[in-house]
Amino acid sequence: MQQNSPTVWCLLGRKAGDNTQVRALAGALGWPFEEKSIQARPWELLVHLGPPATLAGIDPGSSDALVPPWPDLVITAGRRNEPVAHWIRERSGGRCKLVHIGRPWAPLESWDLIVTTPQYFLPRRDNILHNQLPLHALAHEQLHQDGERLLLRLERLQHPWLAVLVGGDSGRFVFTADKGARLGRLANALAQAAGGSLLVSDSPRTPAAASQALQRELTVPHFSYHWGDAGENPYRGMLALADAFIVTGESMSMLGEAAAMGKPLFIFDTGDGDTPWWRLAHNYRYKPLSHRLAMRLGPERMRRDVGNIQTRLVEGGNARWLTEESIDLAATSLATNRENPAPTDDLAGRELQRAADCVIQLMAQPKRQ
Repeated sequence: MQQNSPTVWCLLGRKAGDNTQVRALAGALGWPFEEKSIQARPWELLVHLGPPATLAGIDPGSSDALVPPWPDLVITAGRRNEPVAHWIRERSGGRCKLVHIGRPWAPLESWDLIVTTPQYFLPRRDNILHNQLPLHALAHEQLHQDGERLLLRLERLQHPWLAVLVGGDSGRFVFTADKGARLGRLANALAQAAGGSLLVSDSPRTPAAASQALQRELTVPHFSYHWGDAGENPYRGMLALADAFIVTGESMSMLGEAAAMGKPLFIFDTGDGDTPWWRLAHNYRYKPLSHRLAMRLGPERMRRDVGNIQTRLVEGGNARWLTEESIDLAATSLATNRENPAPTDDLAGRELQRAADCVIQLMAQPKRQ
């Protein structure tokens, strides 16, 4: 820890993925930091129509106190905490510097640094850092104990162990029961061809019908965890132990964390292929329909397409698509990788350090007057 290091506040909200990124960046700085939990009101979206600096959208009784001494640096992610960050800077007399992770709603020039990823359509600017993956601080050594605890529950399963990490609906991606069944068939076929077993975990976003349809397709030896099951969530243990990963492609955080493990990564596409979206009833649900309207009518910097992250991972050789045609080749690559593991490309680690270096450089600049 450096002497006279800046004081840092991390604004946390209800989204675990946002909080993971904020904590990862703060931890990588090597400075002490304080977490501030912020609870937004249901109508907080309306405050974005007014001044950028306000606490009107938060519930002060359920949020942590925001009182002086004011910090030198605020790190935040997500729409809900943006007005809070700007309010803190106002109270500091403009001295506090603001770092936002993701895509902000406030004007881009109002942030000292923005750390973003390909699913957002942000321009190239001096105050915007473009990474390929969401930030996280998970590393093999940090996951060791989680893997040791889970190992006792997997002793009878034969290797290779293929972790199937299942997300849910996000933007234009709708995870239907049919898609759950197809994922189950593909994962089962790959495990069977490789002579291995499956470690399956769904998430809070996974529709029950899709999860159940997936499970019905499994005939190979497998271990399954359903969100809400009693006992410890085995997700971190799966990251530590799996020989390969199958991840639903709509989840930015799961793709990033699986990619960081340096094992073969297969992406299951939860999109609708070449079928026009308007021919499928599930695309008329509120979330996918509103996403398509926003993509078509909204300004470019407010758009979002997770498919860009999938494409970058595949084009960069960090992942492959999981399809019926790829099963045999995928099984061969698993066997080859077990015998001669490929060198680990710690893309996530490099990007986290690059983001931390940018923040450190930012804090070395003269303070606002």
